[in-house]
Amino acid sequence: MPHKEKTLNIGSSPHISSGLSVEQIMRNVVWAILPIVAFAIYAFGLTALLTIATAVLACVLTEHWFSKKTQHKSTISDWSVVITGLLYGLTLPPGIPLWMVFCGGVIGVAMGKVMFGGLGFNPFNPALVGRAFLQAAFPVSMTTWMPALSPDRFVSIPASVYTFPFATPNYDVVSGATPLAAMKFDSVMTDTSDLIMGLTSGSLGETSGIVILLGGFYLIFRKMMNWRIPAGIFVSVILLTGILHGIEPTLYPTPQFMLFSGGLMLGAMFMATDMVASPITSLGCFVYGAIIGILVVVIRIWGGIPEGVMYAILFANALSPHIDRIIRPVAYGTRSQRTSNGR
Repeated sequence: MPHKEKTLNIGSSPHISSGLSVEQIMRNVVWAILPIVAFAIYAFGLTALLTIATAVLACVLTEHWFSKKTQHKSTISDWSVVITGLLYGLTLPPGIPLWMVFCGGVIGVAMGKVMFGGLGFNPFNPALVGRAFLQAAFPVSMTTWMPALSPDRFVSIPASVYTFPFATPNYDVVSGATPLAAMKFDSVMTDTSDLIMGLTSGSLGETSGIVILLGGFYLIFRKMMNWRIPAGIFVSVILLTGILHGIEPTLYPTPQFMLFSGGLMLGAMFMATDMVASPITSLGCFVYGAIIGILVVVIRIWGGIPEGVMYAILFANALSPHIDRIIRPVAYGTRSQRTSNGR
């Protein structure tokens, strides 16, 4: 029999892989987000479907265009930009004009991802970059809410959705304050069960906390999400809010209210856990999560706006590399060598 030659392949680290590709991980994240999208459409109807579809379309087209413009292979097949579009759409209020949605998607991908080199190099969550742009450029539209579970939500679409670019939107039906705004400005607390089930007004992703948690637990079970980050957020929010509520129950909300109101659940499970914009060390992830949780509580209670999840995550994104540098593990033998040298 002929002798079979053996070859030794030499490559750079890492030499051990999980066997999962970027596409597989991102595709599973999409599966985890889709139930949240489905519940948002159930709660707000056709306007939610149009908003999320426009958000995804804007993000995908922007990344594809930049790939072609720079003569690179299109990267939309790795699903990461689809995740950006879905999460970005879920951060928006129902009834917002579609041209605003499209503009925010372009800005989020172009300035939050492509400008820094694409997937793996973005220091900030691109979906939140897009939302931050809309919050600054169109504050009225970003704080105008529609009621959930409207009887005609599947047969009619608000006129504001089709507003011509740069024209003033005409909102047919406007709901009252969101639970966070009612708590902050009117000292009115929404029933926790309504918050958990998503039966309140707010952004499309401020829906059922149970559905969001189930999606997050699925990714944690598949080892596609670092559980330490949401754990750090939830623990810090529970501890800080619990202390404040214990001191003055009539002035400060309960930990349950803080956990399930606003975009905390969605932000903790699917935005703060961005693999690129979050720390890589285990302790760093806890610290990162704790910083986000503390900032959310501080902004919600003492800040000038009702919600602080977006700003807290973006601020923590900026701190992420510094957290890793400070908590960097010491190389084996380094500490003992310094000790023996008297340093």
